[in-house]
Amino acid sequence: MRIALISALLVLTLAACGGSAGSPAPGTDAPVGGAVQVGIADFAYDPQSATASVGQTVTWTNNDSTPHTVTFDDGPDLGQIGNGGTLTHTFAAAGEFAYQCSIHPSMRGTVTVQ
Repeated sequence: MRIALISALLVLTLAACGGSAGSPAPGTDAPVGGAVQVGIADFAYDPQSATASVGQTVTWTNNDSTPHTVTFDDGPDLGQIGNGGTLTHTFAAAGEFAYQCSIHPSMRGTVTVQ
């Protein structure tokens, strides 16, 4: 009886925590629901270097109070992201894609697509 009660409490405690041991933390470049997550905070992309697979989507989320952009050095400007906003881009080809914030050019990042 005592073991059953302890087991039940453990299950309830784990369920209340949400997520699972395999869930990546926000701001990591591990896939979440098929997308790679990149945060923007303190005038920096986090992670600065992300890795994605061909066909995978990268989502940038702005956690700063000021707007930022995702502007690829050799490609499109995805536009401006306000506080709490997101931008997404799906990569159709392998390669290394450097980008920056056109408002704050010292903010730089890369996405390596395999």
